[in-house]
Amino acid sequence: LGSLSQNQNTYDGLTRIKNVQSIEMGKARMTPWYFSPYPQELCSLPVIYICEFCLKYLKSKNCLRRHKTKCKLFHPPGNEIYRKNNISVFEIDGRKNKNYAQNLCLIAKLFLDHKTLYYDTDPFLFYVMTEYDQFGLHMVGYFSKEKESSEDYNVACILTLPCHQKKGYGRLLIEFSYLLSQVEGKLGSPEKPLSDLGLLSYRSYWSNAVLEALIQYLDSPTESPPSLTILELCDRLCMKKEDVISTLQHLNLIHYYKGQYVICLSNEIIDQHRKSMFRRKVRIDEKYLQWQPKDWSKRGKW
Repeated sequence: LGSLSQNQNTYDGLTRIKNVQSIEMGKARMTPWYFSPYPQELCSLPVIYICEFCLKYLKSKNCLRRHKTKCKLFHPPGNEIYRKNNISVFEIDGRKNKNYAQNLCLIAKLFLDHKTLYYDTDPFLFYVMTEYDQFGLHMVGYFSKEKESSEDYNVACILTLPCHQKKGYGRLLIEFSYLLSQVEGKLGSPEKPLSDLGLLSYRSYWSNAVLEALIQYLDSPTESPPSLTILELCDRLCMKKEDVISTLQHLNLIHYYKGQYVICLSNEIIDQHRKSMFRRKVRIDEKYLQWQPKDWSKRGKW
């Protein structure tokens, strides 16, 4: 996933210029796409070295080696709220783990073409997805969300690291964000407006989710003819009404018939979807989530 939310403010010209040549994080060396406000003395170096567990940035390989002898982390800070096989998700409070959250925003800004909050991480929760091996739990991507969102947005910012893209992690992150909305008993949606790349990513997830729900409904014993309203579909998917309707229109499934709008699914669309889902090897499994939502409105200043 790339840029999610489009920023409507006019950019300062300097912040459009990529200022970091490359970063090294664990086994991966990545070339940034955009500006990020790292200290100026580091930006003149060919590589910025980043501890893959605490995300501290360092100026040399030797500094990183010395840091590793002191750093006790082998996973992100915060609470591990999901684990299945080698995939885990950690919930990190932007106030309690401010340094980690700010360093995560610095990394995200290298690959997201919008102004990521850097200094004020207090109002946000960060959900970091990791992949496990014998050396620790390595970050593959993350999303953030506001502790209190008046619009019930379930994602503020989302990123899969470039070295882990094309592996399905972006879809897993989106799927996980909707699982949290389900547990909260809310209809979720990402912050709007979406960028072009963000819209492509979400439209792919929404299309699969809507088709899966419709096909499951058709496969279950129901009245004849089957009757499922848009609002019932929203409740099943924990998706906002406007996202469900735009997805049905994108898939060209809504038709006007005998004075009312109906959803039409062809056998061809059903077959295509089943083939697509068969290829998906990894899914989020709600049985492995250990998490209870907090009422942040009753917790003072977080």
